[in-house]
Amino acid sequence: MRICVFGAGAIGGLVGARLAAQGDAEVSLIARGAHLAVLRDKGLTLKSEEGETTVTVRATDQAADLGAQDYVFLALKAHSLPGILASLKPLLGPETAVVTAQNGVPWWYFYRHGGVHEGRRIEAVDPNGVLWEAIGPQRVIGCV
Repeated sequence: MRICVFGAGAIGGLVGARLAAQGDAEVSLIARGAHLAVLRDKGLTLKSEEGETTVTVRATDQAADLGAQDYVFLALKAHSLPGILASLKPLLGPETAVVTAQNGVPWWYFYRHGGVHEGRRIEAVDPNGVLWEAIGPQRVIGCV
């Protein structure tokens, strides 16, 4: 299984470390700057009540290097998503599921919601429907 975590901050780092520690998936992280350098040099360290674990993950700032993934976790602030869509595209194969780990009302909220708002796009969180078109609500797994 191939899993990419896009964003290596607190949430992305936690998700990436937990997934990599399981050992049954190829886990990659998209990072930049100092985070990227540390991930490449020292791996990803998770400190918890159970102790400290360091895992090796593939870290890059070029999503195109990774190819299509089975799962992509978006661990970025919601307002930054439109800016990464071109980078996200190479990670999305026909069967790729996207887990959105953002706060607030998600852009896909009314997809298969039922009722009078079925399929409604929320302009305030997805101006011009760019996320809806580029990612596609049918592949999203919501997360809080």
